[in-house]
Amino acid sequence: MSTINSYLTFNGNCRKAMVFYQQCLGGELFFQTIGESPLSEKMPKKMKDLILHSTLTNGSLLLMGSDITSETGLIRGNGVSLVLNSGSEKEIKNCYKKLAAGGQATQPLQKNFWGSMFGSLTDKFGNNWLLNCQPEQSGNLN
Repeated sequence: MSTINSYLTFNGNCRKAMVFYQQCLGGELFFQTIGESPLSEKMPKKMKDLILHSTLTNGSLLLMGSDITSETGLIRGNGVSLVLNSGSEKEIKNCYKKLAAGGQATQPLQKNFWGSMFGSLTDKFGNNWLLNCQPEQSGNLN
């Protein structure tokens, strides 16, 4: 089975953003700076502290990020959203509250016609989140 993971690009604040996401979502955080990589010799000194690659893992959650952009630079848009699915209403409410801090709650968490608790927000780093909690299924599966 294939999976889709999200890779976020930042403009020099990758470390700060990924630490924030770890505080919201838990898990283990790993950073590799440009200075710690084979690219170090080819880069100016001012770039050595930038994040080349970072990962946040918590169970099946994998979020990756970097400060490295293309030559055109970072262009923020609304074409990417991060989807956070949970089986726990308590967990999704807690994550929503933390991720919305300093950002903008665009749709409050609420029960929807399709049976899930759903909400959306833009975090303080300008990234869009869709949070979804599908109630646990009980009974027979027929």
